[in-house]
Amino acid sequence: MQKVLGLGFLVGGVILLVIGINRSETGVMDQISNLFSGSPTDETVWFIVGGAAAAVLGLGLVLIGKGGGKKH
Repeated sequence: MQKVLGLGFLVGGVILLVIGINRSETGVMDQISNLFSGSPTDETVWFIVGGAAAAVLGLGLVLIGKGGGKKH
């Protein structure tokens, strides 16, 4: 169960990262924000940060799930 949950977080995190990176490069609001402030919008940053956090959490759960199912 833990491994499946980890895979879900990992896949979801990668999807959020891809969306955030695409928005930072192609989004109209991000281009305007970059023009005036030099940084992407807060929403785009949250996509990237949330995606990275979910991917790391998912990877951790997958790796822990591999070692946790050993029988003695």
